Amino acid sequence: MANGVLNGRCHCGNLKAELTTRLSPAQLALRSCQCSFCSGHRARTTADPQGQLRFLVRDETALSGYQFNLRTAQMLVCRACGGYIGAFMSDSSDPSRGFGVANVNWFGRAAEFTQEPARVDYDSESVEARQARRRKLWTPAVLVVGGG
Repeated sequence: MANGVLNGRCHCGNLKAELTTRLSPAQLALRSCQCSFCSGHRARTTADPQGQLRFLVRDETALSGYQFNLRTAQMLVCRACGGYIGAFMSDSSDPSRGFGVANVNWFGRAAEFTQEPARVDYDSESVEARQARRRKLWTPAVLVVGGG
């Protein structure tokens, strides 16, 4: 897939994710974070550091930008339907820009992600190490409110 876009949305459509990537779903690495939040949502996340990710929020009042533990990223959860679409870490100089991962379970092409996700545990990371890892491995992203 050359410059393909993978689209996802929560059940009600309030939150959307658009991942632009040159990789096919089978080529994108999958991760399964073992924290209670991600495990509870059975999340399988992916990122492409060479791609672009746009999170679109139609109704900001129905967005839960849930943060926990180190408060280094927002878990983008829809208050209306409960869908967890992905995570976004904002850039300190521009809060609408940053880095993100998408939960592929909400992609229209989710069935094409057939690889086993790598089980990961980030509990021992410091704030600095976590932010550095995300800047290196997550997808450059924007969070657009009122754009869904």
